[in-house]
Amino acid sequence: MDMAKIGPGIAGGNNRQTLTDEDGEGRRLFQSWCEDAGLTMAVDKMGTMFMTRPGTDPDALPVYVGSHLDTQPTGGKYDGVLGVLAGLELVRSMNDLGIKTKHPIVVTNWANEEGARFAPAMLASGVFAGIHTLDYAYGRKDMDGKTYGDELQRIGWVGEEPVGARKMHAYFEYHIEQGPILEAENKQIGVVTHGQGLWWLEFTLTGKEAHTGSTPMPMRVNAGLAMARIMEAVQTIAMANQPGSVAGVGQVKFSPNSRNVLPGTVVFTVDLRSPDQGKLDRMRAEIEAKAAEIAASLGVGCSVEAVGHFDPVAFDPTLVARVRAAAEKLGYSHMDIISGAGHDACWTNKVAPSTMVMCPCVGGLSHNEAEEISKEWAAAGADVLFHAVVETAEIVQ
Repeated sequence: MDMAKIGPGIAGGNNRQTLTDEDGEGRRLFQSWCEDAGLTMAVDKMGTMFMTRPGTDPDALPVYVGSHLDTQPTGGKYDGVLGVLAGLELVRSMNDLGIKTKHPIVVTNWANEEGARFAPAMLASGVFAGIHTLDYAYGRKDMDGKTYGDELQRIGWVGEEPVGARKMHAYFEYHIEQGPILEAENKQIGVVTHGQGLWWLEFTLTGKEAHTGSTPMPMRVNAGLAMARIMEAVQTIAMANQPGSVAGVGQVKFSPNSRNVLPGTVVFTVDLRSPDQGKLDRMRAEIEAKAAEIAASLGVGCSVEAVGHFDPVAFDPTLVARVRAAAEKLGYSHMDIISGAGHDACWTNKVAPSTMVMCPCVGGLSHNEAEEISKEWAAAGADVLFHAVVETAEIVQ
C-alpha cells in the first residue's frame, strides 16, 4: 500500500510506467527499505536493481528472487510489485529469525518488465539473458519518440554494472496469476510448470486521409476498415487453434485521429500466445497472411514488425518440485499451472534454473486498476516462496 501511493492511477490502481519520475521515486523507496534490512545495492546499465544479502560462502552463486515495480498505464497495485516486496519480506523474516544461508540472496527489481512504454516487454531481463543487445534496448522509443537510454539517464538510474555479468544459482519469481483459474479451482498456490510463448506483431496500415462526409464509399482507401477486418481475423484464427491459444489487440493508434477524417495511418499490435510452439508459429503465419490479403483487397498498404517474442518455457523441474513440496509441507492447497503472461523468469530461465510461484487474484483481473488480492493469498504465496528460496540457498546452522 505504501508503494501504491507513488504513481497513483485514477481508479484505485497505479500508473508508474518505466523510467517516469514516478518510477524513479518508487525505486528510491524500495532502495531505502532494502538498505534498512541490511541489503547492499548494485544497478546494471539497464537500470535493474540488485539488492544483496550475503551468504556464508563467498564462492557460492546467489539465489535470486524478484519481479518488477513498473506498471501498466492503468495497472494494479500487485502485478510485479508483490514479487519484489515479497523478496524483501523474505529477507526481513530471515533477519528476524537469525537465519544464515550458504548462498547469498539477491532481491531484484527488473527494469521495464511491462513493455507498456518501451516495447518489448521484459526488456532488461532480455538483455541480461542475451536475447537483446544493450544498444537495441537503449534505442527503443515510446509513443512520444523518447528513447529508453535517454530516459534512464534522465531519471538517474544508469548503473555501472555490465548487463548479464552476474551468474545465478537459481531464480524465483512470485506473481499474481493474472487469470481466473486458481480462484475458480479454490487453490491457494499455483505451481508454475510452464509459460506460454508469445508474439507481439505491430502492424502499420497505410490508407488515404479523406473527409468522412464527402468521400464516396467506393472511393475510400480505409485503413481503419482494414484494421477492423484484421481484428476479426485474429479472433477467428485464435479460436481455430484451441485449446490454450489466445490472441487479441490491445493498442491502436489512428492518425490523424480526427472524428471526421478517415485515417491515413493505423498502427496496432496483435498479442498472440500459446504454450504449444506449433500453434504459436502457425497463428503468426496465418495472421500475417490474412492481414496482407485483407489490406490488398482494400488497396491499403500493410507492413508488420515483430516487436516482442519468446518461445514457450518449461521451468526447472527441481525448483518446480521444491515449490510444490513447500506448499504441501505448509498445508496450502495447490495445483500445477501454465503462466498465461510473460515474466522476467521466462528470460532468466535461459541462463539459470528458474521457476515461479503464483497466488490467485480476484476475478482473474489484472492490467486493470481494479486488480485485487487478499492478504491471506499474498501471505500463503510468500510463505511458500520463503521455504523454497531458503532451502535452495541452504541454511547454515
